[in-house]
Amino acid sequence: MKQSDRAAATRQAILTAAREVFTHAGFSDANIADVVSGAGASVGSLYHHFGGKADLYLALFEDYETRQEQRATAAVAAARVSGELSPMELFVVGARAYLRGCWEERELARLFLAGGGPAGSELLGRKRFHEWARLNERLLGSYEEPGGPSNDALVLVLTTVVAEAGHEVAVCDDEEKAMDLAEDVLTLIGRMAKVPV
Repeated sequence: MKQSDRAAATRQAILTAAREVFTHAGFSDANIADVVSGAGASVGSLYHHFGGKADLYLALFEDYETRQEQRATAAVAAARVSGELSPMELFVVGARAYLRGCWEERELARLFLAGGGPAGSELLGRKRFHEWARLNERLLGSYEEPGGPSNDALVLVLTTVVAEAGHEVAVCDDEEKAMDLAEDVLTLIGRMAKVPV
């Protein structure tokens, strides 16, 4: 195995172990020794790849957010290939994939929602929210209607609604309840988009 392959495998093993430790203990009570033990790695390798507990938490967050973005982007791309052109319908397709991801990775979603992460984690969360809003702005750019809300306001409201729905989906007790809630929110978004105020 090449050095770069070993390094990537070690990094992934540490992330996998950190996910397990952080989701069970929370950030403040998580023990680096447990992460290292679970990864079968050394403390030195953890600090080499991540610099410490805070950087490890932030790396988990970035990986989770990247997967969520990939889910939504893939769903939108597939809908476009199937012939869907409506920006609002494409938004709903992407939002559905995002909400599904909130359920599938609910342990991580709950960890990040609980707060109590390291210094800088809230700022990183806001940054990622604004990046997501910019993606939605590009997607919904042609949706703005004369006399309707500005595209900026529409994007802010829709992105916030889906983010909050993701929080609620992640804390649901069972999948059916979570997906029913997700579909209800998406139905309301569709209605909001069609009803002039």
